[in-house]
Amino acid sequence: MDALIPIMVILPIASALFLNFLHKNDRTIKILAIITALILPIIPLITSYGTHYFGGYAPLAENSAIAQGLPALITSTQLFIFHPAITYVFSSAQQLMIFILGLVAFFAIFTSLNETKKPSGVYTFLMFMGTASVTAILLSDDIFNLYVFFEIAALAQVGIIVASGVKNSIETALKYILLGNIAGPLMLLGIALLLGVTGNVNITDMIFSFKQGLVDPYNPVILMALGLITFGWLYSSGLPPFHTIKSAVYSKALPHGAALLQAFSVFTLVAIGIIILRLFSFLSFSKTAIIGISLLAMILGITMAIVQTDFKRIIGYLAVGELGYIGIGLGLGTAFGITAGLFQAINEVIITAFLFIGFGTVLYKTRTSDTRKLGGMMFENPRIALMVLLAGFAMAGIPPLNAFQSKLMLVQASLQSGLPELGIIMILLSIVTFMTFMKAFYTIYMRPKPADLEIFDNKIPKSTILSLVVFLIICIIIGLFPQIVTSSLQTLASGLV
Repeated sequence: MDALIPIMVILPIASALFLNFLHKNDRTIKILAIITALILPIIPLITSYGTHYFGGYAPLAENSAIAQGLPALITSTQLFIFHPAITYVFSSAQQLMIFILGLVAFFAIFTSLNETKKPSGVYTFLMFMGTASVTAILLSDDIFNLYVFFEIAALAQVGIIVASGVKNSIETALKYILLGNIAGPLMLLGIALLLGVTGNVNITDMIFSFKQGLVDPYNPVILMALGLITFGWLYSSGLPPFHTIKSAVYSKALPHGAALLQAFSVFTLVAIGIIILRLFSFLSFSKTAIIGISLLAMILGITMAIVQTDFKRIIGYLAVGELGYIGIGLGLGTAFGITAGLFQAINEVIITAFLFIGFGTVLYKTRTSDTRKLGGMMFENPRIALMVLLAGFAMAGIPPLNAFQSKLMLVQASLQSGLPELGIIMILLSIVTFMTFMKAFYTIYMRPKPADLEIFDNKIPKSTILSLVVFLIICIIIGLFPQIVTSSLQTLASGLV
């Protein structure tokens, strides 16, 4: 049991609470926030794999003995004793995802502190709290603990939108939280139904109950629980029918905030999606439903991006469409397919952060994100324009950048599963993604500058340029050496199968 495992959650929470009290000491906010943000991606790299039980109780030890054919140490009656301990599981897959989350959080916080004249302790509080919550969701093997941080993450996202100060941001935040007031309680009800049937909130113990025949997995109550938990999953990740509000959330956040919000959405999708697979994969229609929802997200996201005139909305809808690729991998249910889906999740977090921060430089210079009012930005900073162009290439899956590898794996996985139609659809939608991005890029960077466009004489912060360079390097390295990522994900994928 590694004591550093809970530190990945405790550190950003403690830092957030402290920074929240520093309303006027801008220098202290900046120093402490950067130091803490820098530590976030380092902790998972130095933490040993293992399981952490809060309270010292290890409910899975006895189950492991039974699984290995050893004498049973508990009876079926004892299994239904409520386990109060919170369990965190940390493996190579969690290590990679928490590292990437920490990296995006660092650059989001780093750029926000340098693009803002007076850093806000409240804003950094919200970014740290959201990061801590999603980290806990990735680690948790306790479904009620996961729900608690699910709600905290939703509140942190609403706060980030409100704190952005963008026009109509409060209205969007209220709409999002109102929908959360429906999705959250429904998800909690689903968890309560599982608790009532199995007597546990520990996910591994629930699975043990199903496999040992102690609970009828086809109980209608369990089917209802699946529906309720899935509804919460759709809300938190931004899959249909919540794709419109999720895109609006990104458009009303500042670019660095939107980059972090998308990371929250992707990793929440992955974490809860994995739990759905672990608990309900015995239901054949569960995987079919995931594929259906994912296809709908891809089609709606990309088609709605085509008609947008705000580049933040364009990226937001494209990002929603990219979520569908992740869902396809999970829905295929094979070890190769799940690995490809998780690989796509890692790539999407990096690329979307790259795009939001890159296009954010346009907003920083012009104070507008309306593509109808933009043009000629290529001449302002051609190096940044080139990096934004490469980020768009990466999202569309153009080699040798990273998303090419994950999308190629997804196409191969669909062929191996006897579903070539999925592969064809993914290829066609990647082409449409490329065309949509190029249209936005041409409008913003390459067409003549409008006569009434005012470009402010404020220099792009070096922290922003550094962020873009790092994201580009990561895209190239992963594109050339995909095994760096896939090797960490294969064990989890094989375990799910």
